[in-house]
Amino acid sequence: MLKKILPGFFVAIFALSGCASSPPKDSSNICEIFFEKRDWYDAATDMNEKWGVPIHVPMAMMYQESSFQHDALPPRDYILFGLIPWGRVSSAYGYSQAKTITWKDYVRETGNSWSSRTNFDDAMDFMGWFISKSHQINGVSKWDAYAQYLNYHEGWGGYQRKSYNRKPWLKKVAGTVKERSYRYATQLKTCKEDLDRSWLWRLFFG
Repeated sequence: MLKKILPGFFVAIFALSGCASSPPKDSSNICEIFFEKRDWYDAATDMNEKWGVPIHVPMAMMYQESSFQHDALPPRDYILFGLIPWGRVSSAYGYSQAKTITWKDYVRETGNSWSSRTNFDDAMDFMGWFISKSHQINGVSKWDAYAQYLNYHEGWGGYQRKSYNRKPWLKKVAGTVKERSYRYATQLKTCKEDLDRSWLWRLFFG
């Protein structure tokens, strides 16, 4: 009996491991990202339709947070003269680097109980939700990658307290995110028609 179970068990494990997606070969160009990973474009389009968030904003933020690595983790914390690793500096994890408590809020509000921070579709939906909430709570435009990233990093309360003013490095990073979002937006205009055409082809004939 055990001999019959084991092969199936290992096949299942292999299949699950195959679900992990490697980062895009060229993360500098959003067209290349979506042509390589067509299902990512589907997920980004769904997010846009659901939350009204432009695709280039969460994509630029995600690149900054995880470089599109599905299992990205924050740096380790160290004790005893910085020599002994002791956990992580935060509970952030996955594509979106969402913290555990914020992810739980997302799950509670959306009912997406089977979601995973290592799943691109779920991570993109989470970022759409967060950006939309930043717009509702702090009046930040969904198109404003700079202010949205500050909300994402500092939280809604931290943004209201302007905690980012004590962190010049963070404002510099937010500027980098803004520049990348502009670049992604410009690139996406050149390939969106082709991406949409291929999406419709897959929808009806795939």
